[in-house]
Amino acid sequence: MSKKPKQEENNPHLQAAILEVVDNQLNANDPPETRQTLDRLIAQGISREDAKIYIAQAVCLEIYHVLKHKTLFDQVRYLKNLHNLPEEPKE
Repeated sequence: MSKKPKQEENNPHLQAAILEVVDNQLNANDPPETRQTLDRLIAQGISREDAKIYIAQAVCLEIYHVLKHKTLFDQVRYLKNLHNLPEEPKE
């Protein structure tokens, strides 16, 4: 049985916004690794909802870095974190 992604107390509006980013990536297939990650996690027995939450964690980490370090989105790190899911995303 797979472990569930961390879901600490959160702002439901922020959570909805981040999940919308995930949905937009999936709908646009941009980057295609987002869809590949979703499919891979589901194949591992993770529910679609939880798989999207895992992906959202990687999105959140990138948003955090952009805001904290005033840098551009790091696609290499984002794709690496997608690849490593369901392990928690790292800096």
